Amino acid sequence: MTLMAQAEAMLPELVALRRELHQNPEVGLDLPFTQKRVLEALEGLPLEITLGTETTSIVAVLRGAKPGPAVLLRGDMDGLPVEEQTGLDYASKNGNMHACGHDLHTAGLVGAAKLLAAKQDEIAGSVIFMFQPGEEGFNGASVMIKEGVLDAAGERPVAAYGLHVGPGPRGLLATLPGPMLAGSSELHVTVHGRGGHGSMPYGAADPVVALAELVTQLQVMITRKFNVFEPVVISVTRLSAGEAVNVIPPSASLSATVRTVTQTSLDALPGFIEELASGIASAHGCTAEVNFETQYIPTVNDPAETEFAIETLREQFGEDLVQVPPHGVMGSEDFSYVLHEIPGTFYMLSATPDGIDPMSAANHSPLVQFDDAVLSVGAASLAQLALARLAK
Repeated sequence: MTLMAQAEAMLPELVALRRELHQNPEVGLDLPFTQKRVLEALEGLPLEITLGTETTSIVAVLRGAKPGPAVLLRGDMDGLPVEEQTGLDYASKNGNMHACGHDLHTAGLVGAAKLLAAKQDEIAGSVIFMFQPGEEGFNGASVMIKEGVLDAAGERPVAAYGLHVGPGPRGLLATLPGPMLAGSSELHVTVHGRGGHGSMPYGAADPVVALAELVTQLQVMITRKFNVFEPVVISVTRLSAGEAVNVIPPSASLSATVRTVTQTSLDALPGFIEELASGIASAHGCTAEVNFETQYIPTVNDPAETEFAIETLREQFGEDLVQVPPHGVMGSEDFSYVLHEIPGTFYMLSATPDGIDPMSAANHSPLVQFDDAVLSVGAASLAQLALARLAK
């Protein structure tokens, strides 16, 4: 029986687990209910289990009957502070929502653990199962790395694999070598001037005018400082200045989200922004205070490991169901920190239910729905990648 057939056979129990997790989503690094349910689902398997101390993470190691290297498989477990509006009979009951499909990631990784445990006698090496809290802005991956997930098998893995569900034709897999997802940063700039009366701007140093110029010049700076084929995206999403209509305020500020696809761009960007903001502010008799905070670095797939993953998945599911898109997307992931340490691949699994327009609601929407029928694909694909890589 193939791995996919075995995964299909266990689909009802994976669906039941996923729906229970979906009804009880937890946010951040502390996921006690989720941790408890995953541990119950793994009970009886020949796994060496370690629990996190700074977070409710689970690291489970399966040691094959034969010596060999280690491979890491990851599934993130946290939800979002979003009020669900799907109307599903298993919709969230606590005001949070698995609006990014991490409930499928978790149940799928449980499925992969069950599939691989059944083949323990055939495995030459070890598999690390990384059940991770805190992907949604809490950088749980770095917490788990600090706590030793990459060394859980006694040696560093030779490869790491993770998947993410998203909108699109159900069961379609996609990945590509190089940048798969962008790095995510936050930009905060405050321009300090000298307040005054709105009728006499010549008696003030107006920070609003300087800030308005900075908003537009940030976009020009991107086109002049960065290669268009290594995109940088800055979206100013918040402006703040004063309260009274007839008063020029002493300061004005902006906040922006920043996306980069290469570490080179990420390293260079803060300096360029500092130079631009200071120059514009100075021209208006003001000063600028710049705060640039990197949340997640770019998620970069190792070329050789990704070509191997594409070949393996196509052998398993067929050419038509495994695609190589022309470019990555500008969303972000903290699996990037795993791939910064270990060569590997992050891939996407389309999971829109039949009869729903994939463009109607995307990840993080209170209306987004994912078909739990793809759990068998998720579990079987992760298990196959581990088996094939260890056999290699």
